[in-house]
Amino acid sequence: MNPTVQDQTSHRHGLAKFWLYMRKVTASLAVISEGFYLVFRHGLYKNPNNPCNTRYVQYFCRQLCKVFNIEVQVHGEIPREPALWVSNHVSWLDIAVLGSGARVFFLAKAEIENWPILGKLAKGGGTLFIKRGSGDSVRIREQITGFLKQNIPVLFFPEATTSDGRAIKKVHGRILGAAIEAQRPVQICLICYVNQHGELDTVAPFINDISFAAHVKKVLEMPQVIAHLVALPAIETEGHSVESLTRVVQQTMQAGLKNLHARVLKKSL
Repeated sequence: MNPTVQDQTSHRHGLAKFWLYMRKVTASLAVISEGFYLVFRHGLYKNPNNPCNTRYVQYFCRQLCKVFNIEVQVHGEIPREPALWVSNHVSWLDIAVLGSGARVFFLAKAEIENWPILGKLAKGGGTLFIKRGSGDSVRIREQITGFLKQNIPVLFFPEATTSDGRAIKKVHGRILGAAIEAQRPVQICLICYVNQHGELDTVAPFINDISFAAHVKKVLEMPQVIAHLVALPAIETEGHSVESLTRVVQQTMQAGLKNLHARVLKKSL
């Protein structure tokens, strides 16, 4: 191939990639607009933590997964019984993936509430916000306890930070006390992002020092990824202290993620 033909081919590929990216950006804006429509059309902001609202959250999350080219594969059944949900944390994409499979409200770091556009949408959709390392965790635990007693499902990420998806980091169990106080079980749901080669995807994880905007751009450009989702048997909280429950959750999440990897990856880690 002579340099001129090679340059033309490269240019065409570049244009195709650009237009694909722009289509995804346009689709993202359309889904976000639809999300605001749902919030205001159905008055979700008036009672953002009404359990009935979770069906709108689930619909919105499923639309987001389509935009980001994520196919969600659920292994087994996703339960609907009232519980405090926990999951491993790989990316901000976890919200869309978990929300597409489970009807839950999310606990998120306080910074997200101040994000342009998305922060307002998350708040209208019933997201609870917490400032890490502050007394707010006590207030949030009390609030979650009240929600659980009303059978309102809440999900949080006990690792408190994202990972590359290979293993479970240290579980911080203070908020697990809400399940004990409300006498509700803990429901673990695990997630695993797999690329087209059957390996753990390296684009989806939101790690290192990349900015949110830069990571969104990478996600919009990535090939299709399969997000595998599995719910483990619920952990009853009767007889547990926060410390003992934290240990059980840590061990169960570690074993569960290892089993999920063995099921969906072509090569074991």
